[in-house]
Amino acid sequence: MPGPASYQELAELLRGRLPDYSSGQLRIAHMLLADPEGTAYRGISSAARLAEVHESSVTRFANSLGLAGYPEIMELCRMWLAEQAQLARRSDGNGHEPPPGGVLSATLEQEQANLSRTFGRLDRASWLAAVSLLAEAPGVPVAGLGDSAPVAALLARKLVHARQVGPAFVEDLKRLGDDEVLVAVSVRRYAADTLRAVEHARDRGVRVVALTDNAASPLVEYAETALFAEIGGVGQFRSLTALASLVQALAAEVVLRRAELAPDDELPAALGFWYS
Repeated sequence: MPGPASYQELAELLRGRLPDYSSGQLRIAHMLLADPEGTAYRGISSAARLAEVHESSVTRFANSLGLAGYPEIMELCRMWLAEQAQLARRSDGNGHEPPPGGVLSATLEQEQANLSRTFGRLDRASWLAAVSLLAEAPGVPVAGLGDSAPVAALLARKLVHARQVGPAFVEDLKRLGDDEVLVAVSVRRYAADTLRAVEHARDRGVRVVALTDNAASPLVEYAETALFAEIGGVGQFRSLTALASLVQALAAEVVLRRAELAPDDELPAALGFWYS
């Protein structure tokens, strides 16, 4: 079977194989999924050291993907970086005024690709599990810091039974109800406090829904179910457009599910923001 011809194909192949990988293979896969920028220029010795495996294991891993060796993985990552750089150059052809439509065209192209990939690759079982968990929970605390905070706030506003927990959420988490469901929102590079929040929730037996960027996200191991959004941006900037769109769709379906489950006299409360 021919190997992947692009980093996007590589990432998709890795995501599909994650459940079957050994611990060492998982560490290699997580490294490739979480840090394509670093992989583009990280030699096999550094990669093996980072993944805590032998160099021969990295070579065998590349071979298992249909590639001749680890340098081909590096080349796929470099091609991906070159594509991102090309998008950035469109925004400023000569270092002066951007050409007409340069930034707008590049951004539109990237956002369309992000949205298409996010919704096209959405795992239906994970989606239905997230909807069911959030619709049936009596309360939904939502944790998200940094760039992810506005997305967390969006979900918290859309669901009448949700609340956003802020930077000082340690005390909030101590009061988590056993039947509540924590939503954790974080993308590369992942907020340490958000990771601590989901770890605390798991230790308490509280279920977690992760909204993140890929299957190698450290949130995933703590989550009962996870949804992924593409965050590629023009130049050095990440985009959260697809993640916000995913949250909009999730909130809308959760509201509809809560309406299906609610008695008629509780319907206005279940619909929440539609009646506000």
